[in-house]
Amino acid sequence: MNIVVVGGAGFIGSHLVDRLLAEAHVVDVIDNLSTGSLANLAEARAAGGALKIHHLDAATKETESSIGTRRPELIYHLALLPRDAAGPQAHAQSFVSAVAIMEAARRSGVAKVVVALPASAIYGHPAAKALPVKEGEPAQLVARGVRGVVARAIIDLLVSYRDRHAMEFTVLAMSSVYGPRQRPDGGVAAAFHHAASTATPPTIDGSGRQTRDFLFVDDAVDALVRSGDRGGGLVINVGTGVQTPIAELWPLIARGVEGAEQIVPLTGSARPDELGRFAVSPIRARIHLAWSPWTDLADGLDRLDS
Repeated sequence: MNIVVVGGAGFIGSHLVDRLLAEAHVVDVIDNLSTGSLANLAEARAAGGALKIHHLDAATKETESSIGTRRPELIYHLALLPRDAAGPQAHAQSFVSAVAIMEAARRSGVAKVVVALPASAIYGHPAAKALPVKEGEPAQLVARGVRGVVARAIIDLLVSYRDRHAMEFTVLAMSSVYGPRQRPDGGVAAAFHHAASTATPPTIDGSGRQTRDFLFVDDAVDALVRSGDRGGGLVINVGTGVQTPIAELWPLIARGVEGAEQIVPLTGSARPDELGRFAVSPIRARIHLAWSPWTDLADGLDRLDS
């Protein structure tokens, strides 16, 4: 297939590009390199597959022209909703980016668009009894700030294009993805790994009892690939369903780095609007994508340097 990956120079995107090239697809990467890096695509470029890289912002006429020229069968949009610290305007820009890509896809006759969104933005603050949260819950939950509002608006946008223009989509609600190439500010696993590697104390915000659903990047990429021709019109959780307290993550990472086990983490103040407990149910992914996570957390953390 001829496939466009928006955000393909990023952490998850570059791993997806590797996988698509290994399966002999023709891949065009569109990335403005604001958080991604060409270094992430070094292996892909060396592999010698059919890869083109376009240094473009998604919400530009140049991107629409590029998509129109390439006429892909499938687009992955992985450059939406940066981390909370990016601020409301950056999150709002994600909606503009989503509209631009959907319009470009519509005009170019693209068969399907797959979008990855952070599950924590979609589901807000689920009650403990609702965990692991299922896809049918959002209507009963309050969105977490602008990021959550935009996440749901993007889903509504995709539904509208499907209803009005018969454009297929799948939204993958991603849990906390970790793995090689992730920037230290990209997630708590990457931050802790960087601390261990540089022999500096990590900072645990709040009590450390808050939980997250950690998913290894190879497992996430497999779900993305499977969603290329499955799960049409659905929001599908991609996670393990397992809650891991943040305080328990540091010992797992430190044990694999010489001298790190003796480092005592610092304690920071709790972040505003911090999620207390979080995990997503992977049952729908099992049914519609024939996907299940397979990488144990300890094994995945051991592969952060690979």
